[in-house]
Amino acid sequence: MLAIFKREFRGFFHGMMGYLLTAFLAASSGLYFLALNLGYGLTDFSYYTLYRTIFMLLLYVPVLTMRSLAEERRSRTDQLLLTSPVSVWGIVLGKFFSMCAVFSLACLLDLVMILVLWALGATATTLAANLAGLLCYFLLGCAAIAMGEYISGLTENQIIAAVSSFSVLLLAYLMPSLRSMFNAGSAAALAVFTGIAAAAALIAGLRTRSLTLGCGVFTLLCMGLAALFVIQSTWLTEAFSAVLEALCLFTPFEDFVNGSFSIPALVYYLSATGLFLFFCGMSLEKRRWN
Repeated sequence: MLAIFKREFRGFFHGMMGYLLTAFLAASSGLYFLALNLGYGLTDFSYYTLYRTIFMLLLYVPVLTMRSLAEERRSRTDQLLLTSPVSVWGIVLGKFFSMCAVFSLACLLDLVMILVLWALGATATTLAANLAGLLCYFLLGCAAIAMGEYISGLTENQIIAAVSSFSVLLLAYLMPSLRSMFNAGSAAALAVFTGIAAAAALIAGLRTRSLTLGCGVFTLLCMGLAALFVIQSTWLTEAFSAVLEALCLFTPFEDFVNGSFSIPALVYYLSATGLFLFFCGMSLEKRRWN
């Protein structure tokens, strides 16, 4: 894993990619820092700088992660990796930690800005709140990087990987607004969950190559949903709302910087990171055995 980490990290700075990405995030944070924190004397760096620049991650993360696995597949070097003594998790984590290290460089520049505010008279409480906000921001970026790495492993085209990652992040960014549009009753939730059941049955059928199993899974899931709709229909609506809430990747950070130190927000980002890394590892494991 360490060898892969070193190779990937050096690869970002052999060319201009690592420098440009770091400068991109540093410039966006610096502009808000100068205009709001220094210009108006606002000491809340988490809200007035980090929160107002999280949309930059929609561009930063796809470009950072697009080549992580897609380039390996395109150049066929993934076959060397998968047959090397390095484990699948060593490959996944080595690449992931290298991208997180690149992202941490921009976060270190944000840390310098926070210390400047402290030197200019910010209180210790404000300093602690800004540091906590920076930690949550870093974990948010790590979760997005894990998702981008997984998407990169699904294709051998870097452009497709970047566009797909951008689309998913944009959907997550807009999900709070989209969620407010889905205030329909349990019938709409039943239709959505039926579609999810059909997708799950299709995946089960394709993976086992058994039409009977796929149809059986779909039948059982539909029977369970129908029974739930008749017996306790409000559970469907609540479950649908919970699913949409789980897809709001940026919302926990918003809640975090609005004055409340939220442990669940940190757990959410750690869980999302672990989940996408698990998906990425399983995808590579499947390719290794195929």
